[in-house]
Amino acid sequence: MTVNRKIKLAALIGLPLVLAGCATNAEYSARDAGFTTVDAKVATAATKRSVWVQNREQAEKVNAEVKTLLKRKTIDADTAVQIALINNKGLQAAYADLGDASADAWQATLFPNPSVSIGTTGIGTPELQAYRAIEGLVTTNILALLTRDKTIAIADARFRQAQLAAALSTLTLAAETRRAWIEAVASWETVAQLSRAQIAADASSELASKLGETGAIGKGTQAREHVFNAELAGQAAEARLAARLAKENLTRLMGLWGADVDYQVPNRLPDLPKTLARKESIEAEALKRRVDLQIARLDLEAVAKSYKLTEATRLVTDLGLVAGAEAEREKEDHGTKVETTGQFELDFVIPIFDSGNARMRKAELAHMRSANLLAEKAVNIRSEARSAYEAYRSRYEIARHYRNSVMPLRTKIQEEATLSYNGMITSTFELLADIRAKVDSSVLSVNAKRDFWLADADLVTAINGGGSGGGSGAAAAAPAAAEAGGAGH
Repeated sequence: MTVNRKIKLAALIGLPLVLAGCATNAEYSARDAGFTTVDAKVATAATKRSVWVQNREQAEKVNAEVKTLLKRKTIDADTAVQIALINNKGLQAAYADLGDASADAWQATLFPNPSVSIGTTGIGTPELQAYRAIEGLVTTNILALLTRDKTIAIADARFRQAQLAAALSTLTLAAETRRAWIEAVASWETVAQLSRAQIAADASSELASKLGETGAIGKGTQAREHVFNAELAGQAAEARLAARLAKENLTRLMGLWGADVDYQVPNRLPDLPKTLARKESIEAEALKRRVDLQIARLDLEAVAKSYKLTEATRLVTDLGLVAGAEAEREKEDHGTKVETTGQFELDFVIPIFDSGNARMRKAELAHMRSANLLAEKAVNIRSEARSAYEAYRSRYEIARHYRNSVMPLRTKIQEEATLSYNGMITSTFELLADIRAKVDSSVLSVNAKRDFWLADADLVTAINGGGSGGGSGAAAAAPAAAEAGGAGH
């Protein structure tokens, strides 16, 4: 009886490489991989910190910190931004993308696992003791090893790009929260002016009714006073709705719910600054610091590396190596004879039909697309920086004009009208009309101040990134229905 057993095992020539693949890259494998860079950029641009919540303990610490920040009830813009950066769940979801990119980069540093196949022949043959031969095959992807450095470089570029994308999401949330706070506070400041107007309108309407009963004024004059009061009541109802929506928008951005929504915002915006920030080289500063431009640069870098990888694998797309030994044992009359021979196989695809031209064309177009998008981004950033700075300065001049020129004149007119009324020179309706006119100017002054602070926020985002690029403080006023003079709403 002759027994033949063939065993093919992979050679151990690649064992050091395979073992090296078991080592992890600490930069990519950490649970908060890359987040230190994100937090540093946010701290520099927004002067605030964020946190990546990944377990219950961290979540409890964040909840406790939010409770502490809300203890004062009336929160300022910086507090609102800080709450949003640590408590907004959408931002936490965006950080998961950073985790995906770090896992991809980690995966790229690992060597490919060899594939193993095992087969048997001669099953059930009694003469051959049920097994005539057992064959095993171990195959390693040589092409993946040869292009490993390029693959790691691409994954690293994408990882750094994900870091900047996470920072950009954080800056965007910070900018949106600051703008929402400004609009909410402006609504409360406007409501004080509308409340004064409502008092004057009520008095005017009541006086018109009494004078109409005596026949001192005609029905047309009465109707004019009544309709003004009615229109103002409608505007007040719109103001109440706008105020609630403005605060709810801020609440959503901060990620608050339940009892935490009972916070308040101030009744008035901060005063205009005494001096403006000078930005002589704002274009250069924006090009240096804009996060979205850095993302575009990294995208071009990653695409360029992918192009080189495609070029390197243009003809040979699959290359496998099998190395091992074959042992054959044969039973003879005088004993058992064993013969061992080495074995080496190379498996690759012959590029007869697909020469790789189509893949090269796609890679070339992708590179051109990224280059053009980067150039466009640089042009747009220059324009956005100039526009934001122009809006910043112009909004300041407009707000200062209302503060220094319009409001003093309106106050003077009202004071003179009051003196004339006391001297029985000015009629009651003329006095009330002057009061209403001053209130209208006050609302315009509040809107101008709001638009300046929105332009100030837009200037920061134009330099660092995170804004829409089109905001210049042109949002409509969002007044709220509340009594003037409270601590906040």
